[in-house]
Amino acid sequence: SLQEVCKSRAVAMPTVSRVAVCGGTHGNELAGIYLVREMLKKRADGTEPVSVVTVMSNSRAAQLCVRYVETDLNRCFTRAASSGAAGSDTSPYEMIRSQELNALLGPKASAQAVDLLCDLHNTTANTGLCLITYSDHDWICLHICKHLQAPMHKPMEIGPQPHGVVRSAIFSAMQEGVQLMMDWICQFNSGRFSATNPCRNLFAVCFHGLRNIDYPRDSETHVITAAVHPDLQDRDFCLLHPGDPMFLCFSGETLRYRGKEALYPFFINEGAYYEKGVALSLARKRRVQIPSVRSETLR
Repeated sequence: SLQEVCKSRAVAMPTVSRVAVCGGTHGNELAGIYLVREMLKKRADGTEPVSVVTVMSNSRAAQLCVRYVETDLNRCFTRAASSGAAGSDTSPYEMIRSQELNALLGPKASAQAVDLLCDLHNTTANTGLCLITYSDHDWICLHICKHLQAPMHKPMEIGPQPHGVVRSAIFSAMQEGVQLMMDWICQFNSGRFSATNPCRNLFAVCFHGLRNIDYPRDSETHVITAAVHPDLQDRDFCLLHPGDPMFLCFSGETLRYRGKEALYPFFINEGAYYEKGVALSLARKRRVQIPSVRSETLR
């Protein structure tokens, strides 16, 4: 069990030798685009402790300053799409690009794939610095998450920032987040973590996404009939209690949250999610216990 692991010794894990930092997956999310451009100016001299592959994910969309050219690149990395044959001339550009990225950074789930991929996004929602991972057993990602939570005191999607705009504070927060991630990786690889410290009281604060909430819509035209309520707007990761205002109808009526438990909303009124039918997402807050880790190179 995790508790038994914690009482004995740190979990040995492979070193993180290849890292990918990607920006411009959405071409109008400019913080990541400008950070990647800045990183590309600095050529590696071969002495870096970690190999970093820096990629502009969707250069066509970035040139046009649009979210995507034909289809959302961030929805093209399914296992089926990644393992498919090379796209034809009629395939959406983003589908072809996803296969190019899979070949460059993968193949996905293969031994040749990069050890860690950091995909940079920003959002119109008031999320602060938000790290998204897809497993509560990915000890490396959870340790990085905890490492960033401590000095930055913020809940790598960063907002609020309008699409097509870059704000210096948002850019700086993203740049600091990437640097803190690299600092942790270098410490881990060098074996500077103690292999004997027990991991009691070692937790990462996470928000487990449960479901998405759409805007109220007209039953016939499907046009939205309300906006996010002013009392909820910009309150990402703040508890939403049953009965709290949720939407303000254009007719003036207030619609309230009818859930049975208090949950944490996030991506509130994200501009790009109107087309996806998402007004906000709801999550449950969790404290995930994580074991101490050490590099397998440390004996």
